[in-house]
Amino acid sequence: MASIHYSDMLLILIVFFTSAAMILHRRRRLPITNWPFVGMTPDLLLNIHRIHDFSTHLLKLNDGTFMLKGPWFTNTDMLLTSDPANIHHILTKNFHNYPKGPDFRHIFDILGDGIFNSDHELWELHRKTIMSILKHPDFHSLLQTNIKNKLQKGLFPLLNFISSRHQEIDLQEIFQRFTFDVICVLLLNYDPESLSIDLPFIPCEKAIAEAEEATFLRHILPERVWMLQKRFGLGKEKKLSEACKVLDEFIYKCLNLKDENNEEQKFWFLTSLMRGLEGQRGSSGDSRKLIKDTILNLMIAGRDTTSTTLSWFFYLLAQNPNVENNIRDEIKKHLGGGKWESLGVKELGEMVYLHGGLCEALRLYPPVALQHKSPATEDVLPSGHAVDQHARIILSFYSMGIMEGIWGEDCMEFRPERWFSRGGGIKHMKMVAIAILHHYHVELVESHEVCASDSVILQMKYGLK
Repeated sequence: MASIHYSDMLLILIVFFTSAAMILHRRRRLPITNWPFVGMTPDLLLNIHRIHDFSTHLLKLNDGTFMLKGPWFTNTDMLLTSDPANIHHILTKNFHNYPKGPDFRHIFDILGDGIFNSDHELWELHRKTIMSILKHPDFHSLLQTNIKNKLQKGLFPLLNFISSRHQEIDLQEIFQRFTFDVICVLLLNYDPESLSIDLPFIPCEKAIAEAEEATFLRHILPERVWMLQKRFGLGKEKKLSEACKVLDEFIYKCLNLKDENNEEQKFWFLTSLMRGLEGQRGSSGDSRKLIKDTILNLMIAGRDTTSTTLSWFFYLLAQNPNVENNIRDEIKKHLGGGKWESLGVKELGEMVYLHGGLCEALRLYPPVALQHKSPATEDVLPSGHAVDQHARIILSFYSMGIMEGIWGEDCMEFRPERWFSRGGGIKHMKMVAIAILHHYHVELVESHEVCASDSVILQMKYGLK
């Protein structure tokens, strides 16, 4: 008789208890059960289609902090928290005791030795190098030029074409293509031209979303299960492996083009980055892979955080026409009959209503919905929860943004006024929002469902039609 592998038995148990959870879930007092052997995994899988809202419900019932129990002997227990005091303690007050840890690097192995996957000395090196580039006097002018060029030569022609034909379009996809092109030009001096009227299929641009969905599922499934899927090329793990190959090929191709052309400019992001990381080889011992990993980390951040925020921002405006009208009035006041391209840093900083609207979009739908942390030494959080060395802690920014105890009874309302007393930047995001609001009015397609995706980036599952 063939023997049953431990991973196979675990998978059978998870399927069994998930079925039981589906049958019994209406009879339970709490929305989750700690089952024998498999912990709370069945209920998490049962609610995977609404995992962020499900987690928020659990946190509201447990004062903002809840221990999610994983399968027996898999070391996958997770402390989920949206408590501001806990998050401040982990990210600021006791920051050095909370690196990402080995589990994070394993789950996000696609990021390699990039800044989002690094700790200690390598993280400090990345931070120092990237911050020096961001503070360079030519950086913002280069970014502003790239954005204006893509608006005029890419976004406006496409939106004009769609508007003239009264067609529906997925605005989230448009923003993703827009930010993908902009970040590629900025980082690699290469324009993939994914934003054009024919909306060409660019494998690298689509691969990013596939990778993010797979890494999110790794937080829920026991490691033995997703490692088994990875070994045999099944499910999301198959798509993740394919996405890794596509992304690597794209970035290495761009790096090879730079070597062949031997281009040098007064200021070029990639040249400055390579100079800052010169002599460093990362954990693999390959200096070229370190550059590739760094580019990939910045590419994902540059594409997804901005496109996701803009998508939710315009979705909220479409539902709140009074806010849209107030922002339009503010834009007209500052333009004074001029063109949107004339707006500078000073004018952008004075647009408080627009700033408040973007902050509300970030509060209600934070692009990075959660963060994974692990203590280097045992600690006690302000909530009173003790955490052992290498415990898995999930910070839920999505849940924190919609807690009544933090924001009041109107926490689910889109109300830019709550931010009027705050200062801040996000100027280039403002530039894109102003350019679109100045030329177009966005309306939602009737009956189109808008909800958050099951991913580490809080994109819209069905797009923004």
